[in-house]
Amino acid sequence: MKILSNQLLFWIPRILTILFAGFISLFALDVFQEGRGLWETIGELFVHLIPTFILIALLVMSWKWEWIVGSVFIILGLAYMIMNFDYKQWIIAISGPMLLIGILYLLDWNKRKSKVNDTKPTRT
Repeated sequence: MKILSNQLLFWIPRILTILFAGFISLFALDVFQEGRGLWETIGELFVHLIPTFILIALLVMSWKWEWIVGSVFIILGLAYMIMNFDYKQWIIAISGPMLLIGILYLLDWNKRKSKVNDTKPTRT
């Protein structure tokens, strides 16, 4: 049972990061409604997908530096909350998942860190 909870705590923030990246990517689809040429559309699409690329980079980093990724998610969530304070529904949709993901990464990192410290031999 304990192994299952450790596995879940490891995988849930990573799966949520993938789902959140997919959600953020949906906002890039408005590029196709603007009636621009092919190269302009590709350029605009690339610009709109920069947040998704950042989330993918954070996901890759999470396997090595969970505490950094968790801290970055929390900082980004708080920054988005402060910058868009007038749009309460967007704060819930964007900052909420970012804060939750950041907290889950930090919980997993803390659990792994304490597990490593428990297995170290003590000097007497």
